[in-house]
Amino acid sequence: MLWTKFLSPLLLLLSPSISLAVTSASISPPVSYTNTLIPQRADPHITKHTDGFYYFTATVPAYDSIIIRRSPTIQGLSSASETTIWRRKSSGIGSNQVWAPELHHIDGKWYIYVALGVANQWRIRAFVLEGVGPNPQTAQWTEKGLVNTDWDTFSLDAHQFEVNGTRYLVWAQQEPSRTDENSSLLIARLINPWTIQRPATVISRPLLSWERVGYKVNEGPATLQRNGRIFLTYSASATDSNYCMGLLTANLNADLLNAASWSKSQTPVFVSNANTKQYGPGHNSFTVSEDGLSDVLVFHDREYPDITGDPLNDPNRRTRVQKIYWKADGTPDLGIPVPDGQTPVRLRSAAAATGEGVYVRYYSGTAPSGSATLGDQLFRIVTPGLAGGSTVSLESASRPGTYLRRSGTAVRFDAGSSSSSATFKNEASWTRKEGLADGKGVSFEAVGVTGQFLKLTGSGGGLTVATAGAGDGQATFYLE
Repeated sequence: MLWTKFLSPLLLLLSPSISLAVTSASISPPVSYTNTLIPQRADPHITKHTDGFYYFTATVPAYDSIIIRRSPTIQGLSSASETTIWRRKSSGIGSNQVWAPELHHIDGKWYIYVALGVANQWRIRAFVLEGVGPNPQTAQWTEKGLVNTDWDTFSLDAHQFEVNGTRYLVWAQQEPSRTDENSSLLIARLINPWTIQRPATVISRPLLSWERVGYKVNEGPATLQRNGRIFLTYSASATDSNYCMGLLTANLNADLLNAASWSKSQTPVFVSNANTKQYGPGHNSFTVSEDGLSDVLVFHDREYPDITGDPLNDPNRRTRVQKIYWKADGTPDLGIPVPDGQTPVRLRSAAAATGEGVYVRYYSGTAPSGSATLGDQLFRIVTPGLAGGSTVSLESASRPGTYLRRSGTAVRFDAGSSSSSATFKNEASWTRKEGLADGKGVSFEAVGVTGQFLKLTGSGGGLTVATAGAGDGQATFYLE
């Protein structure tokens, strides 16, 4: 995709990022998906089962049914057939809202956790369905009923997970003593998939300013276990462009029913981004890439910030996916909601010292200052490039429409479009080749200048276009 926004010339530099004790062989390779994955599907949940298939369920705009898709690939879910396994009832529980289904396989059976409403009432509660059969699309589904919690109050977004052989349920619910708040996060052990051991523990309340915009909300919990810890993401504020994601963290060996075991990020970890035109990202789930080497963030957002009326009546929340990166301290870095189109990659220099992560980054000044964010280290490898044919172009993910461009032997970032001059298109295009220093990496030869490659030079970490040959680590990059 080409963009038409014009920016002032920018200098592209390489600068040290957080140190990572990795080698080229252990780097998690990039993922390749095209966003938007599925339009008009909110609160998405994707799980990879032991049968090799990915299963998808989500909220539909009419709030009247539970759907499931199945595909051997994540991208394949975009066009996979959709089966409706449950429909809104005419009366009673399940006769109004049908929100945020999650699909789990527990002890040989399928379970769906879903929030159901009652017609003509604001009465929403967590509910459980049980399915018997190898494929949830064709399973025999029965209703196990409401999840009975400590209070008969607004509750939704139930999410189950297992740690050290114990199953837990975490969900959002309004506390009776805090009627000025919409929902907090609670946790309890599961006696069986539809029954919790009471009392539950409150582990997070909407007390921070960014959790209280429009509505005072903690909801949509999801968990990811890595590096000896459990990371629990959740969504906060109103479901418009203010919707964002927070993070709770606990040690896997801690007492998860003790609120003190959980630490809370004081700032959101995933927010709207006007540059990439992604607004209100949230209500996520986690899955894994097809090769099993990358964690994948699944979430919804909208492509516009302004909504008329109640945002829950706007049907255009859509399902998106992108790779999760990891910081040196073992915590996830979600970065920014990336632009539409092909998912971007990160480019690590092969010339960096062993264990030191040095990445190509977007930079707007004449010299590096401060630490590079993950968003500024992400690039789309546009194929074909602006020059067409077998070329590629490197487009900033955090500043869509700007491309890495050579100017003689110098390198900078400039805006480009389909109507740019032939000179611009050639200068912003490269021939992708096997890495000169390592076949696991890649090198980029300048179009029209044989033997001249994009390479690292000097102690300042700048990029240049210069002669490079076999074994040149300065002209070799690993894709992550």
